[in-house]
Amino acid sequence: MSGWSDLVGQEAAIESLLDAASDPTAMTHSWLITGPPGSGRSNLAFAFATTLLQGELAPAPGEQASAEAARIAAQVDARSHPDLAVLATDRVIISIDEVRHLVSQSQFSPSVAPYRVIVIEDADRMTERTSNVLLKALEEPPPRTVWILCAPSEADLIPTIRSRVRSVRLRVPTVTEVADLLVRRDGVDPALAATAAREAQNHIGMAHRLATDADARARRARSLELVLGVQSVSGAVLAAEQLVAVATDDAKALTAIREEEERAVALRSLGVEPGGTVPPALRASLKALEEDQKRRATRSVRDGIDRVLVDLMSLHRDVLLLQLGADTELVNEAVRPQLERLARDSDPRRSLAALDAIALARRRIDGNVPPALALEAMLIAGSGRVPALGSAA
Repeated sequence: MSGWSDLVGQEAAIESLLDAASDPTAMTHSWLITGPPGSGRSNLAFAFATTLLQGELAPAPGEQASAEAARIAAQVDARSHPDLAVLATDRVIISIDEVRHLVSQSQFSPSVAPYRVIVIEDADRMTERTSNVLLKALEEPPPRTVWILCAPSEADLIPTIRSRVRSVRLRVPTVTEVADLLVRRDGVDPALAATAAREAQNHIGMAHRLATDADARARRARSLELVLGVQSVSGAVLAAEQLVAVATDDAKALTAIREEEERAVALRSLGVEPGGTVPPALRASLKALEEDQKRRATRSVRDGIDRVLVDLMSLHRDVLLLQLGADTELVNEAVRPQLERLARDSDPRRSLAALDAIALARRRIDGNVPPALALEAMLIAGSGRVPALGSAA
């Protein structure tokens, strides 16, 4: 249920939002919640939205909610509250039409709650033109409409929007805080929770996935194994293909259940029984859904590849720490013997070069270079011809 209990290590941010929600005269009409991936930006946004929609019914953190407050929280969880609008996208960009629709909704007064709340989860995916459409709504907001934007950093939004929002910055939770959350909320074994939190590099959502999905853990281990085994140019090319396959499988696993649920909901809304034939007149609606899912799949694969690259950066961060003799916990403790071997066979200069190669691959993929080509270039650069990425299998 939407609330403050799933937020870890964000006491200062929570206090700021609760203070604003409790004092209507000090309430700001537009907010920007920033923080690194996995810090809980969306969770904080919806906890705040829930409190605003509950109004005087909102319980203090840790207190038992009344039946009516719990009902409102459940509506927020289901994204079905009449005074809540949400824009979240798995695509590369947020379209201008989506923002125009939100702006039009923002002009209506709230129907049952003290505020109409509009949440944009990935505000950094707006183009400048789309951002300017939102800017007009932020400049002349209706009196009881609250915008809550989420983005990795303030720099991800245009300056004119940054000047019209109140920013709340989240910090990176510690491994212990993330592990404790997994144990308390999800009933995960403490040892597995600690490992998942460490390997997810404090990313709450990814830690939950690693702790509860054995296939996700296996795919992560496979990606590290592939890179540690690269010893030649031909091996780098083969490993690049396999890394793309690992990322694609990971993306499919994430989206398959969601797509099935979306299709089932769409069929029910069209009045089609499960397993029934879709009438020709209704097929256009399903076609639109399928096209949207294909666009989302493209973004999901790119995100999956980026997750692999973040894991690889942790690998070479560990190698560098070993080379420097730093007394710091390794992210990838499970493959310490291979990392120690690589640390002995390489040097800090090559480890830094390997990290640079991964960072360059991320930028290239973000610039629409085909992922396989970007990964090939990265791994060839690290096969021993330039800096070493592998050779410690």
